[in-house]
Amino acid sequence: MSKQSPPTTSSPLRAAIASFVGTTIEWFDFYIYATAASLIFATAFFPEDTDPLVGLMASFATFAVGFFARPLGGIIFGHYGDRVGRKSALVTTLVMMGTATFLVGLLPTYKQIGFVAPLLLVVLRFVQGIAVGGEWGGAVLISVEHAPENKKTFYGSFAQLGNPAGALLATGSFSLIAAVGNDFLYSWGWRLPFLASIVLVAVGLMIRLKVEESPVFTAVQEKAPKELPLRAALQGSWKPLLLGIGVLPVAVGGYYVVTTFLQSYGVTEVGVSEQVILNGLSVAAFVELVATLGVSWLGDRFGTVRVVVLGLIGVIILAVPQFLVLETGSTALIFLALALMRLVMAATYGPIARVLAQMYPPEARYTSVSLAYQVAGAIFGGLSPLVCTALYAATGTIYSVAGLLILMALVSIACLVKAPRYRDSDVLAAAEA
Repeated sequence: MSKQSPPTTSSPLRAAIASFVGTTIEWFDFYIYATAASLIFATAFFPEDTDPLVGLMASFATFAVGFFARPLGGIIFGHYGDRVGRKSALVTTLVMMGTATFLVGLLPTYKQIGFVAPLLLVVLRFVQGIAVGGEWGGAVLISVEHAPENKKTFYGSFAQLGNPAGALLATGSFSLIAAVGNDFLYSWGWRLPFLASIVLVAVGLMIRLKVEESPVFTAVQEKAPKELPLRAALQGSWKPLLLGIGVLPVAVGGYYVVTTFLQSYGVTEVGVSEQVILNGLSVAAFVELVATLGVSWLGDRFGTVRVVVLGLIGVIILAVPQFLVLETGSTALIFLALALMRLVMAATYGPIARVLAQMYPPEARYTSVSLAYQVAGAIFGGLSPLVCTALYAATGTIYSVAGLLILMALVSIACLVKAPRYRDSDVLAAAEA
């Protein structure tokens, strides 16, 4: 095999920016669904005589469908990304997500077409899940594999920036719509973010099509075994796969506890206005967006795992106060609590891209990363709002939900200390030998 030419000095930043823009759009599409599920879908897509709590749980069940589709998306696009390339897979996932989201904005309600409305909603949510299932692993790898060894945590976090940026756009857009009035929001205003996503997808495609293929993928492509990536992942990396799932409860599931469930709990149980919650979550998303690069830079300097563990300890400390502060009715305290939680969660999410990307050998890395992340997403992300709602209904106390969040953080810490690591510099050196 001929020696691979090194990437240009601009390649890591260009790849990181393309990853950021693409994941921002994907997560914006995913989170506008989450916001609408907590505020709109229970009344728009289910019968009016449904008990409000049951309707909310049914709405969160459609939300969960996307998470259960994500492992399938990880397998499909993981195979494609390991065999054909990271770039091609990422272009396809972006188109899928944008199309499904746009169509949600056009769906008729239950009043108009009856049970077909929630059925179509579930189908489109499933397509969203497939797309996100294939997106995250490729976006992380295209960033991490382009980056030099001493900056992989920093550049890998650009893919993670898409999460808070997408959340900021999602909650910000709903906050602006809610400012017009609840009648506008609940009638047809909620459709506007879904319809606008098609414009963002067009922009994302123009940027993503210009990114270069991963140098690590190019280096190992000819020497990679012809075994199916999924089989290689399950046979050769099943223990790291389990550890990968175990490091992610807070990174992929805790977010929905402190956003989707908290939003619903604050509005329906405590009586905080939708506008205050949406504005608070928008501020918190901005804090996470700004903090993610900083904590990831610290990860390169002081140890990625150490930074993530400190973030998880912060989540444990704030688990109870973030819910109790809602009862004070103080907008300033609510904003502060939400912002502090997202600050420490930035440390659990931004640097985790490098941790997970380098837990697996490159021959089946896209499949392994996607499978670990998306299975964790299905378990901890898709079920979190539903389980939290059921847990609160069963116990009548918010302490049970806070306890669940603390348990998730403890599991994450336990698995992080056992996580293996592959160095891309060693992989490239072996390929060039």
